[in-house]
Amino acid sequence: MKAVKAFFVTSAPSIKEAPPESLSEVAFLGRSNVGKSSLLNSLVERKNLAKSSATPGKTRLINFFDIEYKSDEDIFPLMFVDLPGFGYAKASKSLKNEWQKNLTQFVKNRASIRVYILLRDARHPKLKIDEDAKEFIKTIRKPDQKLIEVFTKVDKLKQKELSKLKRDFPDAILVSNTKKRGIEELKKEIIKTVFGKEV
Repeated sequence: MKAVKAFFVTSAPSIKEAPPESLSEVAFLGRSNVGKSSLLNSLVERKNLAKSSATPGKTRLINFFDIEYKSDEDIFPLMFVDLPGFGYAKASKSLKNEWQKNLTQFVKNRASIRVYILLRDARHPKLKIDEDAKEFIKTIRKPDQKLIEVFTKVDKLKQKELSKLKRDFPDAILVSNTKKRGIEELKKEIIKTVFGKEV
């Protein structure tokens, strides 16, 4: 399955400035420096669709990308929504509060989100901030919305650590952008969830 279209649409500081809701939005969230931009680029086979910042947490805007996948004769249009990373260290407290407020309002009120992709660093699988994010999404998720946990950077794990991660999080998808591991599996899971179709 290949991305035949992938382009940046717009950035918005909050839900008020966001583009009109589409039918099939996929929201990506995770701590700063978890590898979100790299994963977005891998999913669409583009090098610079999503820009990764040298300073974790610098992206304060919600970024929208128009994506289209093609498999055989089927076309699957999606909107990828890249949410600002949480857990940034260097922002002032008032700025952090503003980001969190905008982020919370967006995920609670954006009805067209069909999938939440929560990214977690495989090297630090049980951080409280990630568990809190997971619980938050579970509490606000509507019946037609799904949460998919994705562990990034699994190529950095030893075999024993990898086995433990699989045991502890059996439903998660394990990815490595450098090794291209888990990327196709995640694409298929997104299509299956949004369109109800196995590809």
